[in-house]
Amino acid sequence: MKKLLFIVPVIILLACNGGNDKSSEKEETPVEVKPASVLTDVFNTSFEGVLDSYYALRDALVADDTEAANTAASRLAEASDGLKLEELKAADTNNVVIPTAQTYTSGISSECKGLLGEKSIEAKRKAFQMISGNLFDLTRTVRYTQAKIYLLTCPMAFNNTGADWLSSSTEIKNPYFGKDMLTCGSVKDSVVIR
Repeated sequence: MKKLLFIVPVIILLACNGGNDKSSEKEETPVEVKPASVLTDVFNTSFEGVLDSYYALRDALVADDTEAANTAASRLAEASDGLKLEELKAADTNNVVIPTAQTYTSGISSECKGLLGEKSIEAKRKAFQMISGNLFDLTRTVRYTQAKIYLLTCPMAFNNTGADWLSSSTEIKNPYFGKDMLTCGSVKDSVVIR
């Protein structure tokens, strides 16, 4: 009987706790599942080269450096012409993505070559505006997923007609006015397809 009196409280104690000992439970943390990218590593590396060259051109214009802008524009034209669009075949089931992307890469390359022929920083900035538009559209067309890309805008550029540029962050460094109005602008849009 004494054993029974001892066992019953132990059983009740265990039953009341009901196995709900929270210290032994693992907390479940949600895991972010990213959809698999249809873009190959070869394409992504190639596209990163385009972005890096573009950002170098943007930074040269921010610094009002025409020589650096020319160097970066040459690299960007080369990277754009060499973009591995054939790697998009698996994703381009309707044969629309590659031809559309080729239109944008041709536009980027042509504008870069035009920028090289310009003497003034203002004329180079006008070509950069066209490059930026083509690159943003290219990014959306190929559905680049490796980084978030922001479209920033300056409403005062080119006599208040406005102009856009791309950035990997929301920090404003205006390539259209350089040091004269470095922080003029705002975030207009972004591309992240995840």
